[in-house]
Amino acid sequence: MRRVKLRNLATVIRSKNAGALMITLDIIFDKRELYEQVRDSNAITPKSLAPLYNTSDNEVFITPFDVALAIKITLPREVISGALGDTDIYGAQQHAPLMDIEVPIP
Repeated sequence: MRRVKLRNLATVIRSKNAGALMITLDIIFDKRELYEQVRDSNAITPKSLAPLYNTSDNEVFITPFDVALAIKITLPREVISGALGDTDIYGAQQHAPLMDIEVPIP
């Protein structure tokens, strides 16, 4: 089994605000086989993502959308959108840590 970075498997990896307190991350695939392999790999779990976003695993929600070949992740922002210290008011640059996740692929 080889390990492949998520950025080489997904067609789109993006982030955006889900309100002032939350971020949503989308991982979208163009091939069902790749989507299912990533979805079923256990590489993307609350426990694996929490340290990347400095939060606890019980605050990370992962929802697979089989019809759209997509995985949606929702988690709390470290700093409230627009608050002093916020460097990404739109949450558009929070997806970068996902790109280097290694996924086991047969």
